[in-house]
Amino acid sequence: MTEQVSPDNGYKLERGLVNIFTGHGKGKTSAAIGTAVRAAGHGLSVYMVFMMKANEAFDHGEFKVLKALPNVTIDTFGQRGWAKRGNVLPEHREQAQKALDAAAAAMNSGEYDVIILDEVNGAIASSLVDIEAVVKLIETKPHNVELVLTGRYADPRLVQMADLVSEVLMIKHPINEGIRARKGIDY
Repeated sequence: MTEQVSPDNGYKLERGLVNIFTGHGKGKTSAAIGTAVRAAGHGLSVYMVFMMKANEAFDHGEFKVLKALPNVTIDTFGQRGWAKRGNVLPEHREQAQKALDAAAAAMNSGEYDVIILDEVNGAIASSLVDIEAVVKLIETKPHNVELVLTGRYADPRLVQMADLVSEVLMIKHPINEGIRARKGIDY
């Protein structure tokens, strides 16, 4: 017999924390998506912004599923291809700033319990967004909003400000054996 699950209506966080998922291993975005799914399952409202991941660049499976979940809103920002140090175009910065602005607006709207900024750490490290803007986002976070920041290269200032920091280590990765990202598994 299949059990129907319904979200807990009216549930709100008493206290929201700041979470960082960082490191060189695979699973930072997956951890954030797990947080989003768990929160939505309890009736919390989630806003997830994907930075540096243009909708047309990949056929991201998570975009399809997250859009279909109740209580979850997603936005994607980015240009085709990854912005890296030395290869940052004005369009990359513009898209990253739009993502950060959208997350700040969602956080302060009173509509969302959980705000997730996917790849924001990498955006800071690549000089796409100013760390001061992210520091301000943390400092102005409403008390009952959970904030999740993902991506490699988490800045030490953000790590110090966070309540939870998980580092995902890469022990072994198939890319080192020439196995490229696989649809349905890696995106």
